[in-house]
Amino acid sequence: MHPNQKLGQSSETAAARYLLSHNYQLLEQNWRFRRKEVDLIAIDKECLVIIEVKARSSNRFGEAWEFVNQQKQKFLISAANQYVQQINWQGMTRFDIIGICLNPYGLRHIEDAFYPSL
Repeated sequence: MHPNQKLGQSSETAAARYLLSHNYQLLEQNWRFRRKEVDLIAIDKECLVIIEVKARSSNRFGEAWEFVNQQKQKFLISAANQYVQQINWQGMTRFDIIGICLNPYGLRHIEDAFYPSL
């Protein structure tokens, strides 16, 4: 396994543990939509949460969460729409980012990180 894949996999596991410890109900991990995937999908209270996990070995070039660009946001919104239709979700949906830095270690959870444009 490539080191970047290991970093991504271990970061997604850390993010999932973090969410569980904060009373989220995990529905999906690495849910596939076309050729891409959504890292985590969970329920927080009565809200469906689409979560992108970004990890970096250091914050030398910026915080991990800053690397979720507009293109990635558009993909996540599109994937969320597909997932909502697939499970016939009728409630609220939100987009979160969990940024993880390995050196120094830190995890930052940003709720409502971005919104679909109207």
